[in-house]
Amino acid sequence: MESSSSSSAAGLGSVDPQLQHFIEVETQKQRFQQLVHQMTELCWEKCMDKPGPKLDSRAEACFVNCVECFIDTSQFILNRLEQTQKSKPVFSESLSD
Repeated sequence: MESSSSSSAAGLGSVDPQLQHFIEVETQKQRFQQLVHQMTELCWEKCMDKPGPKLDSRAEACFVNCVECFIDTSQFILNRLEQTQKSKPVFSESLSD
């Protein structure tokens, strides 16, 4: 089973470029949705004591800070991964298409 999944991944180079682009875009959308879900769950647990009809100012400030920290951290990690991939040309070439 493992060889069939790796052969299909290796075969992506021969796939129609439009289809490959579509797959990349959809994968990016999925990753973004996962990040939003993680951020929502993390910040909700951290900032929401007792759900009510309105957010109090403390909870609102907590959500803003939590989201900003999550975004900053995610951006830092992505930048670090990008730097790492640039130092490995074989791997980065397959991702840049």
